[in-house]
Amino acid sequence: MTTTAADSAPVPGPALPDEDGAPAGAAPAATAPAGPAPAGSAPEPADENAWLEDIYGEEQLAWVTEQNSRTEDLLEDAAYASLESSILEVLDSTDRIAMVGKRGDWYYNFWKDGNNPKGLWRRTSWESYCTDAPEWDVLLDVDALAAAEGEEWVFHGATFLRPAAGEPYRRALLALSPDGGDANRYREFDVDSRTFVDPAAGGFDLPTAKGNVSWLDADTLLVSSTADGLPKTASSYARTGVTLKRGGTLAGSPRIFDVPEQHMMAVVAHDSTPGFERTFAVDYIDFFNRTNLVLRDGEWVAIDVPTDVNVSAHRQWLLFRPQQDWSVDGATYPAGSLLAADFEDYLAGARSLSVLFTPDARTSLQSWSWTRNFLLLNLLQDVSSEIRVLDPSLPGASGDGCAWASTPLDACPPLHDVTAYAVDDEDDAAADGGAGDDFWLVATGFTTPSTLLRGTLERGEPGTAGVVSRHAAVKSSPSFFSDADYEVQQHFAVSEDGTRVPYFQVAAHNLPLDGQNPTQLSGYGGFEVSRTPAYSGTVGRAWLERRTAGLPGDGGAAPHSRGGVYVVANIRGGGEYGPSWHRAALKENRHKAYQDFAAVARDLISRGVTSPERLGCVGGSNGGLLVGNMLTRYPELFGAVSCGVPLLDMRRYTRLSAGHSWIAEYGDPDDPAQWEFIRTFSPYHLLKDGVEYPETFIWTATSDDRVGPVQARKMAARMLAMGIPNVWFHEALEGGHAGASDNRQAAALQARSQHFLWKALAGGTP
Repeated sequence: MTTTAADSAPVPGPALPDEDGAPAGAAPAATAPAGPAPAGSAPEPADENAWLEDIYGEEQLAWVTEQNSRTEDLLEDAAYASLESSILEVLDSTDRIAMVGKRGDWYYNFWKDGNNPKGLWRRTSWESYCTDAPEWDVLLDVDALAAAEGEEWVFHGATFLRPAAGEPYRRALLALSPDGGDANRYREFDVDSRTFVDPAAGGFDLPTAKGNVSWLDADTLLVSSTADGLPKTASSYARTGVTLKRGGTLAGSPRIFDVPEQHMMAVVAHDSTPGFERTFAVDYIDFFNRTNLVLRDGEWVAIDVPTDVNVSAHRQWLLFRPQQDWSVDGATYPAGSLLAADFEDYLAGARSLSVLFTPDARTSLQSWSWTRNFLLLNLLQDVSSEIRVLDPSLPGASGDGCAWASTPLDACPPLHDVTAYAVDDEDDAAADGGAGDDFWLVATGFTTPSTLLRGTLERGEPGTAGVVSRHAAVKSSPSFFSDADYEVQQHFAVSEDGTRVPYFQVAAHNLPLDGQNPTQLSGYGGFEVSRTPAYSGTVGRAWLERRTAGLPGDGGAAPHSRGGVYVVANIRGGGEYGPSWHRAALKENRHKAYQDFAAVARDLISRGVTSPERLGCVGGSNGGLLVGNMLTRYPELFGAVSCGVPLLDMRRYTRLSAGHSWIAEYGDPDDPAQWEFIRTFSPYHLLKDGVEYPETFIWTATSDDRVGPVQARKMAARMLAMGIPNVWFHEALEGGHAGASDNRQAAALQARSQHFLWKALAGGTP
């Protein structure tokens, strides 16, 4: 099991079991205006755009079509067409690394390219994968399936049934979304026959809904779902878990687990690891608090920890990562540490905890992954990767603070992101010819194309210290731009309260510090999500290598052409320095994230990298809320804002799509006391007449069932009605929260955002 923070959008974190039972997402979007606030709530400001909350209404979609046409007329010129084509070439490149996951003897991959826009689910052998041209066994052609069934299917993964000992993996549940949103239809698939198992013959086929599905045995599923009339929480997640027998229905299945309506979500899942078979349930109270339970003798037994301590199970071990300082039997363990205990001993009442990692002011734990005999820790030190290998069979060295023997993995260059995770921890150990202690390394940097390496961990010879690691490159991505022409620097801005805020700057060597460089500033700052170095052919081509027609030089010098500067800010609210960095910008302290981002903007300006008329910012989802606050709170710092799939109406966000589930992050706007601080970062309510706002592009997707398109629509409509110039809106019909369900849609989305920023910042404004 690999445990990590949420991805780049507000969705629940991972449940306690491994990937056989991980939760699958958030709640479906409402298709009609959300209801009024409960009695006793804070007053709702007048909202002239509430009519746009009917997502699929005819009049509302007509408004969307009109705005789309207006925006496309502005942006889709010859330069846009060339840019879109260049981005699509990157996304469709057949030289990209085909990332794989091992099941049994096969290595599985999902692949999209120009000939297969919806993708191929396929597999190959290890020997073939290592060649330059692997022979792929195609299991499912999603484009052919969509054409045959008349449904725009988007593939969202496969969950395999563990076979009997010695047998190959054969049956899987495939998650297919009808529009790219979070709601999936789960269908049983036979990889040998390459066909779906006919429901008439007992094959599982679950209705499209949000939820979680896990194999209990060959004829039984554990399901959390809102389909077939099963109850929802106030967040519209599944409120109950059921056992679904082959041939049965969700509505008629026994309910085995329920959570209160005001809690966020129920999850049930089975860990089928041989010798450690266990069934778990998770009561997600809110985004950061949960109760973990294990089924014993027909009864749910809670794992006794505070609700803000993340728990994961692996074989005989329980691991704990507290979100706040945790005191146990007289000892206090700091937030962000990692602790271990024997599973059975802990359930029996013992509280002997082994310390595996303790954070410091510069270093945080990002994720961990078990091989057969070792534990890999992925750390960040000032937002650069560090990896340690722990051996549970040996005690730690005196004074190193780790209860288990710890060895650094020498694979992490500065200012790079390197992640280690197990290939297949349930295979035999390497000494027996298996891959149990093999691991993947994925290494990337802003100017370093991604590389996939594979390694093996072994204990050193008696008398030697630590774990021996052997790893070598397997695949490398090509360069999509002249990356050697650019350098990566890390700087630190100082926020209003004195906090040092790191940021990465990617720019040409010998960058002229004359304030005239078109600069794109990106950030997120929420849900403990870390922004780390990553190679992007899209950013390289669409921003770094794009050239101005000639901007005035410093001191009246002749105009000269230059490329763009790309900046990533590691502001509070994220996870770059662990839970404390995240919690520093929660709820009433949300403004600190925005102060951090503004401090980075000011630092770029004061250093001469750029100037307000050349500085733009971009963000999506929670990052859309971030740049919405730059637009309304710090308009003087920016020349352009690209705001994607955003939260913007923070008075009604809890009643739009999956918004109720994020109260733990932002606060409850129905509570009058909390609305007083939430209103200070609600961009929809911060717009004022007489303010010179940056040029603004707001983009979203109709099928986004996580944040939804409503808030983006209303913000654009209000700005247009106020007569604010240079406000543009675009809404894709498909793609869910990602805004795109295939590479062509993704290329169009990215090209619009990049082209808008370039036109606004590089001399020729819209």
